Amino acid sequence: MGRNGGSNFGYFLAGLGIGAVIGLLFAPRSGEETREYLRERAEGIRDDTRRRAREVRGRAEEYADRGKEFLDEKRESVEAALEAGKQAYRQEKRKM
Repeated sequence: MGRNGGSNFGYFLAGLGIGAVIGLLFAPRSGEETREYLRERAEGIRDDTRRRAREVRGRAEEYADRGKEFLDEKRESVEAALEAGKQAYRQEKRKM
């Protein structure tokens, strides 16, 4: 997702709402039909929002896992370097 993914989604929702209002004005329905239409649209938006939230959560978990792996690799490298430094120090100390 890009840097403006959240704001783009907001624009999408705003456009969806504006489109729904314009549709109601130019294609009038009975009160029952209008309520059913609005209910269906709201359910669709809710479902889309839930799906998108699951996707974002999945990506966040993936990034967190990658970050943990990266930190583990770096920690292991630092530990290996420290151990090598200690060993070199001990060897030099024995030579003296």
